Amino acid sequence: MKIRPVILCGGAGTRLWPNLKKHQAKQFIDFGGWTLFGKTLERIKSSLFDYPVISTNLKYVKNIKKILNKHKIKKYKIILEPSKKNTGPAILSSGLIKEIPDKQPLIFLSADHIIEKFNKFNLEIKKNAKYLNDNNMFIFGIKPSSPSDQYGYFVTKRKKNLNVVSRFIEKPRKKKAEVIIKNGGYWNSGIFFLRKDSLINNFKKYQKNIYKKSLRAVIRSKHKKNIYFLNKKAFDKNTSRSFDYAILEKTKNVNAIKLNIPWSDLGSWKEILLMFYKNKKKYFNRKNIYHRPWGSYTNLYSGHNFLIKELVVKPKGILSLQKHFHRSEHWVVIQGQPQITLNKKFFSKKAKETIFIPKGAIHRIQNSGRKIVKIMEAQLGSILKETDIVRYEDIYGRAN
Repeated sequence: MKIRPVILCGGAGTRLWPNLKKHQAKQFIDFGGWTLFGKTLERIKSSLFDYPVISTNLKYVKNIKKILNKHKIKKYKIILEPSKKNTGPAILSSGLIKEIPDKQPLIFLSADHIIEKFNKFNLEIKKNAKYLNDNNMFIFGIKPSSPSDQYGYFVTKRKKNLNVVSRFIEKPRKKKAEVIIKNGGYWNSGIFFLRKDSLINNFKKYQKNIYKKSLRAVIRSKHKKNIYFLNKKAFDKNTSRSFDYAILEKTKNVNAIKLNIPWSDLGSWKEILLMFYKNKKKYFNRKNIYHRPWGSYTNLYSGHNFLIKELVVKPKGILSLQKHFHRSEHWVVIQGQPQITLNKKFFSKKAKETIFIPKGAIHRIQNSGRKIVKIMEAQLGSILKETDIVRYEDIYGRAN
């Protein structure tokens, strides 16, 4: 039996846009001819998978259909959640539809992950499918590349041929994360693999009310073409609860598939900027290099309400002391050790460290060293033009 991919595609991505009322959800952002949702669809084109089920809300249906069409996926089901009740009810409701047989393996994927070497990822799915039963489940772990406080972790014990999860740790502080990694901890990717009957049995055992409300929402749903409109009255009575909290942390039958592959959920502008830097050759165009007395900047990509730049500050180069009315900025240091002025603060930063410049903040970059400084910059706002600069000081005599 083929594996059914269920794509969770209802997130708003507000972490990236804290100050913008109108913004694109992360999974639909065009990063230059590709989207995270599109990348997810490409991963499930293998013969290993059945046609996809997509859990989302009415607001995103147009975007989803457009991207499905672009990737030539004609057969699918869309499950519309009438309200936000977290991943627990979303996962269960998607798995309960009649098109999915009771013993079919399901893999729940986030629509906003980048998974490189996905052939290796698919191979691990195929290899572990034989261990699925009516009660257990697998979670995918990623070998940490750093002690990040942005992800949850888990640790395992080896039993027979399986890595059995013994403990989950939710977004620890950096020092604790370092200890967890030393003890063999992995990042919790939020990718789940289990059979439909296991999904049902675990919810019946640990979350009876969510099971009853979600089942009622599916039974009473309206089905139009490829879309399930879940019954609002029944679904809204659900408790808002994550799948991790509702099931994973309660059941004793969670196994891990451990992966050492490049992975990211692009959950911050730092990750997005590092992704653009890694793939800089794809976006680079000599026409977009602009030389200034302090060095140069290159516009790599202009998206909806954001602009990605690379700044190169030559030795002894100093940008003007300035502010912006219409944009905020995120910086990641790539090379060198720049000195930063931010309002009344003055400090240095090293490679891979970040700086956030709020809209209206007075700021400056200077390079006191003997080597160039490289910084990746994301500008966020409704107006992203060089005219949006108010200069307070400039050693090169440039007027505002």
